[in-house]
Amino acid sequence: PETNIAKGGKVTQSSLFGPGVPERAIDGNRASNWVENSCTHTQNDQNPWWRLDLQKTYKVNTVTITNRKDCCPERLNGAEIRIGKSLDDNGNSNPRCAVISSIPAGTSKTFECKGIEGRYVNIVIPGRQEYLTLCEVEVTGQPSETNIARGGTVTQSSLFGPGIPERAIDGNRASNWGENSCTHTQNYQNPWWRLDLQKTYTVNTVTITNRKDCCHERLNGAEIHIGKSLDDNGNSNPTCAVISSIPAGTSKTFECNGMEGRYVNIVIPGRQEYLTLCEVEVTGTESDDSSEFEPCG
Repeated sequence: PETNIAKGGKVTQSSLFGPGVPERAIDGNRASNWVENSCTHTQNDQNPWWRLDLQKTYKVNTVTITNRKDCCPERLNGAEIRIGKSLDDNGNSNPRCAVISSIPAGTSKTFECKGIEGRYVNIVIPGRQEYLTLCEVEVTGQPSETNIARGGTVTQSSLFGPGIPERAIDGNRASNWGENSCTHTQNYQNPWWRLDLQKTYTVNTVTITNRKDCCHERLNGAEIHIGKSLDDNGNSNPTCAVISSIPAGTSKTFECNGMEGRYVNIVIPGRQEYLTLCEVEVTGTESDDSSEFEPCG
């Protein structure tokens, strides 16, 4: 069976009732009677929640929940499982994997999450005042590929306001300008942004998060270039993809199929435009010829 990745995580919950600490849900014990000291318990909160921090991003396959046996199994009816990378609303606004219609007393039920990516797994009872009790939460999944953009250095063609190029690799997909996590150039001809990965990589994917609060169409027609050259500031490197459009506030992944390069450029060719990127994430593996960038002995 797949490893239960919940056991390596950290947990918290909206409040505490008696000895029902959140850690009880990841103690490896499905005992479901309250007196067996293996179930969590919140106060009678509005929208009570429990959260697991997996410590890194996973593609989550399943979440298995064990409900209380000795009383009150109906309290869990209508609870939601949410998985994602954000701590907005304590993580309860992340994408929803499933709604729990009911879990019979003392039994365990597995919910398929189909590879939803996230670091946080939340169980929340929305829309009412309730106690939340979980006797065990088990999670399976695989680690997501490392975002190699975070280790790079960045520059861009110009600067508008505080929209520095580093904002696109801050690990934050926040997409409203006021959240201080999006880049911004001036309104120039062929605006560009460039990531230097510091070594040559075989690049698999580039994921771009577009601005939400306005102007998402500005990114239409932008190109992703990957290569080893700084000719034309890196914009003449081979093309991985042309961005037809990315809906406001969303993230889109482009497959680059192992293109080799040290530089990842995003450029809007052929017109005068502002370039704004709210996050750029890159996956890939270090290339064999990266030694060419090492100092000569």
